[in-house]
Amino acid sequence: MLQLVRAGARAWLRPKGCRGLKALAEEAVQPAEKPEPVASAGPRVPVLRMCELPVLGHRRPVQAWVEALRGYEQERLGLTELHPDVFSVTPRLDILHQVAIWQKNFKRISYAKTKTRAEVRGGGRKPWPQKGSGRARHGSIRSPIWRGGGIAHGPRGPTSYYYMLPMKVRVQGLKVALTVKLAQDDLHIVDSLELPTADPQYLIELARYRRWGDSVLLVDLEHEDMPQNIVAAVSGLKTFNLVPAIGLNVHSMLKHQTLVLTLPTVAFLEEKLLWHDSRYTPLYPFRLPYRDFP
Repeated sequence: MLQLVRAGARAWLRPKGCRGLKALAEEAVQPAEKPEPVASAGPRVPVLRMCELPVLGHRRPVQAWVEALRGYEQERLGLTELHPDVFSVTPRLDILHQVAIWQKNFKRISYAKTKTRAEVRGGGRKPWPQKGSGRARHGSIRSPIWRGGGIAHGPRGPTSYYYMLPMKVRVQGLKVALTVKLAQDDLHIVDSLELPTADPQYLIELARYRRWGDSVLLVDLEHEDMPQNIVAAVSGLKTFNLVPAIGLNVHSMLKHQTLVLTLPTVAFLEEKLLWHDSRYTPLYPFRLPYRDFP
């Protein structure tokens, strides 16, 4: 009772400029005014391709511009969504180095070969008697310590340097290479590889105008469906190469300064590379049929 009296006295003696609890409560109950809609700065950019494969909840698809090759100007047709597990992975340079060295060596064969003392012509008889001449004892003039003799512990080719990396490491190397190219602005996506002309000079000037560098790797979905103009233009150039999507590899991506992918190629790479993250059938030993092929 005493506390209520004291609270009433404080409320009665409060200056008129101060608002009481009742006034504050009434203001809190009143609905807030809706903000006026702000007019958009311009038309929204169309998204030409959505990421169809599932993405984890804490990640978001990466967006990139879609260009065209039908003119020198870098015409941007719209945006495309890229899967973050393919084009935005952790840049593991150690895996990139492993895959690059493996690609360099797994087909390497060294043909270096030297002759041993048994293969060198001559040296069948003993050069001098074992005892009595005062000279060192020798049994053949083709001994490795003689000039013109055989080679001890030399290369015995052909020697194969073949070894195989695990499939998971090779797949991760492709993902890291694509991520690094995109992060360095060396990855460009086009709607198609259609060119207005088959002249190789047009492709050279296009790359120079867009600052693509001296070497460009063009990737399309299938070799049979490639436009005739791009095939004819690339065939006359040494630093411009055209490969199908199934042949894309880490060595080629690192060798060329710019990588150009088509929209169907992006969808193909995402499907094939993400399949290895969820497959349950081991690829080795090789047994057919696989039940979880995409």
